[in-house]
Amino acid sequence: MGSEEATMDTGIGMLEGMTLRDLAEELQDEKVKEYKERLREHVAQTYCCCPGENLSHYTPLTISRKPGNKPGSEDEAVGTTRGPTTLTLTPQRLLEPQGDGDTPRVQVLVGAPGMGKTMTVRKVMVEWAEGAQHTRFDYIFCWDCTAMATTQQASVLDLMSQCCPGREVPLEQILGEQEKILFILDGFEALGFSLLGPEEGLSSDPREPRPLETTLRSLLQKILLPGSSLLLTTRPAALQSLARCLEGEHYLEILGFSGARREEYFHRYFEDDAKATAAFGFVSSSESLHGLCAIPFLCWALCTLLGQGLEKKKTLAESSRGPTGLGVFYLSWVLRSRGRQSPQHLRPFLHNLCSLAAEGIWKHKVLFEEEEIKARGLEQPELLPLFLSEKIPKKGVEQGNLYSFAHLHLQEFFGALFYVLEDEEGAVGGSGALLKDLRGVLESYSQSREELSLLGRFLFGLLSQKSMEDVEGLGCRIAPRAREELLRWLQERLRGLSHPGRELEVRDLDTFHFLFEMREKSLVQSTLGGFRAVELQDIKVTLCDQMALSFCIQHWAGLGSLSLRGCSFQPCSRGNSQGQEEPGSPIHLLCRALRHAGSDLRTLRFWWCRLSQSCCVELVELLARQPGLTQLELGDTTLGDTALSLLCQGLQQPHCHLRVLRLWYSGLTSAGCEDLVALLATSPCLEELDLSYSEGLRDPGAQKLCQGLQGQPCHLHTLRLGSCRLTGASCPALGALLLDNPQLTCLDLSDNDLGTQGVLQLCHHLQNPSCLLQTLGLSTAGLAEEALEELEALRDLKPELKIRNLLEQEVPQAGAMARLPFQRGIQPGARGRKGLPSLPRGPLH
Repeated sequence: MGSEEATMDTGIGMLEGMTLRDLAEELQDEKVKEYKERLREHVAQTYCCCPGENLSHYTPLTISRKPGNKPGSEDEAVGTTRGPTTLTLTPQRLLEPQGDGDTPRVQVLVGAPGMGKTMTVRKVMVEWAEGAQHTRFDYIFCWDCTAMATTQQASVLDLMSQCCPGREVPLEQILGEQEKILFILDGFEALGFSLLGPEEGLSSDPREPRPLETTLRSLLQKILLPGSSLLLTTRPAALQSLARCLEGEHYLEILGFSGARREEYFHRYFEDDAKATAAFGFVSSSESLHGLCAIPFLCWALCTLLGQGLEKKKTLAESSRGPTGLGVFYLSWVLRSRGRQSPQHLRPFLHNLCSLAAEGIWKHKVLFEEEEIKARGLEQPELLPLFLSEKIPKKGVEQGNLYSFAHLHLQEFFGALFYVLEDEEGAVGGSGALLKDLRGVLESYSQSREELSLLGRFLFGLLSQKSMEDVEGLGCRIAPRAREELLRWLQERLRGLSHPGRELEVRDLDTFHFLFEMREKSLVQSTLGGFRAVELQDIKVTLCDQMALSFCIQHWAGLGSLSLRGCSFQPCSRGNSQGQEEPGSPIHLLCRALRHAGSDLRTLRFWWCRLSQSCCVELVELLARQPGLTQLELGDTTLGDTALSLLCQGLQQPHCHLRVLRLWYSGLTSAGCEDLVALLATSPCLEELDLSYSEGLRDPGAQKLCQGLQGQPCHLHTLRLGSCRLTGASCPALGALLLDNPQLTCLDLSDNDLGTQGVLQLCHHLQNPSCLLQTLGLSTAGLAEEALEELEALRDLKPELKIRNLLEQEVPQAGAMARLPFQRGIQPGARGRKGLPSLPRGPLH
């Protein structure tokens, strides 16, 4: 007690002896007031500045509220009238009155490790100290159960004194207003108390020192300070012991962050909206990363990794360690929290835990019975709660406890770890044990068990050099042959997916994710070096997908062709000159990867990928930096005159050596043909222009194109205008083009209704000796006999000239293009697609 307090107490005693009770009470009230102020000051200093995450990041959690029953109890399972309520947890709501208007005196906040229990307690304490919330309490005493676990004996007064060192607790006044007291016990499971024993041994005297367990039991069972309120946070492991002494308690189980709250957390963490939006967009594109962010600790860990990477000017993909890296981070954090455990003790437990996770994946199980836990030797109270959440049945129900991992993706992570860890002495085996058949897992994935996709990515991630070092740094050992077997399986799988008789190509996205999880540049080239092409179709390409694909492309020297059919792209952002993130083209990452110095890319195809105007800008930049790219094919109605104008202007750059430009189904009209004319007149390399199925072109567009090229130095060899709604009105201009450009050897007019007169005019020009055309695409259905005879005469005159419907011959019959509708109203992958549009066709006579 300080000298000022001693002097005040002496004065109070003297005044009471002199019967000046009013003045004595005033001084006593002043002492209580000063204590309250000092208590709030101490709380503010302690909980605002304590080590750990910045309190400004606090984001409301999703909880399940169940009055009178523990999470996972029988009442909750059967959905009675008092069933659980799912709601958003804020510190204010945590201590608010319930639906009946009463505020429960005892609340138990339950959650697995990393779910945000302690962070919530810190938020409660600071808001109370600042006078912002919980004003009905004049006194809040918070005890860290981990810190006081070594305390042998204490009274409640002793414990209260620890909350405001150096100040005497005005106990008499506090006892007179118990309803204004809140006791918080944070991390109750750390005490390890059974809470068993007769009530006769409990104490109602707050000054009486007793064994710590007895003192706390007296408080919990309302023998001591029965009018006070209690808030306990605990892992599920302590629920069974708490249930023995609590009455009328309300349980609140933390379920984690909802999707919207995850995004809110990112904005709170980064503060800069542009960075937060970019980071969360990246995480959202990965189903596994987004799922793991439901756990607040992992959400913080991922934000920390991304933030540190951005500070070092790394990309989001480089900053994130992926789902595997996050899983290893989680494992490391859990094991560090039990630092006194030796690796020799932990390894058998971890092996058995991973075996349980793997068996659950095979059997589609996420809840495990108590017998399964015991059968694997996992009933170790100091370890089990770190990895599994416990659901305890209601009192009187003869059913064992149920256990689950904090998130399905964590179960998949530990399941993958099972297959790569070396066997341990002390691990549970036997006839019922799961075999470590890594090849069997991989073959099951190949046989369409798509739910094993993330397990496969975890396997590759765990067998990267970085993860192997990290895991072994935790005292665990990775089986040396697992990596060799995994890479051998990948090579066999890649070759099995390629079409026989065609160049080796990669046709699935998972391959790139597998290699991306390993993050080893040399491994990409050694795995993909023998392949020359990528063909992906009907895929919604997320930002994470594009990052995995881009990573592999950057380190794959032999890629010659990239084809994407019926794919859509998630919008992404890019850094500006100030280092800030801003909206970018959906294909920015992909094009940036294709620009790498060692690229051997020759052909690039985007069919029905809903490319935007910004995509054309990216493609122009790619063409300017990759002179080896000679063939570009775009098939999309979303590309109109403006987008194609940008493309044509870019293609005129001196470093662009494009030879083939295909613009199927474009939104090109006659207004955009001027840009095409300028391109054809200036490009020394462009030899083929394909505008098939561009129905907006029509006669005015064809005429403008032909007239613009007359007298211009054009190197065009092939011009395809199939199914462009042309009529005979275009034929004079087309004929003149043929005579003015003798290098033109192929003209495709298939699926156009040119009519008899149009065909006759065309034949007249084709009979000219200066016309060197070798292939004519033409539909003859509906032509009069006169036109058919003229075509036969032309064939006799020029037997080298091939006349046929070229669209019938050249439309791709495999993949998305053979199934897509003309009107792009149906999403890629939808059922009921129609065939490609065409006019009636007939055979040549």
